[in-house]
Amino acid sequence: MTATTRHSVLRERFFRRDRRSVPAARLFTHQALVDWDLTEGFRADDVLLCVSELATNALLHGVPPGRGFRLNLGYDGDVLRVEVHDSGPGVPRIVDESDGEGGRGLLLVAAFADKWGVGERSPGKVVWCEFVVDRTEVDETTPPAVTHHAEGWLGLLLARP
Repeated sequence: MTATTRHSVLRERFFRRDRRSVPAARLFTHQALVDWDLTEGFRADDVLLCVSELATNALLHGVPPGRGFRLNLGYDGDVLRVEVHDSGPGVPRIVDESDGEGGRGLLLVAAFADKWGVGERSPGKVVWCEFVVDRTEVDETTPPAVTHHAEGWLGLLLARP
């Protein structure tokens, strides 16, 4: 009997500081999810939303003029990891009060991802999030209802003053 070895797969792409980079990052991520057979029964929409939010945050707050950001996607069969690397200063955080339409990106990431955080790099930082892949859900023919994430988001919205 032979042991099964899981191999991690990694996709990465560099994006310029340009508003078209956010939809391009989503498309890049979608193609990786298709290639890894993670579109049916998996929370692909949650992943794409988080990629959009992290890429937008990098463009608005982390990427100095003339620079860009790198998107890394890693999948080891159990966990899908999204990382956005930028060279800007500062540590992102969830804001208590948002002004107008902005300020909710990390709140969404925290609500939809299973884990998220910020790591150091020189120069700049890495903002990441992870999604646990339940193969029993992915292998079913009908996608499961995503309730715990929606309920979590609703709870966060209702808890706001």
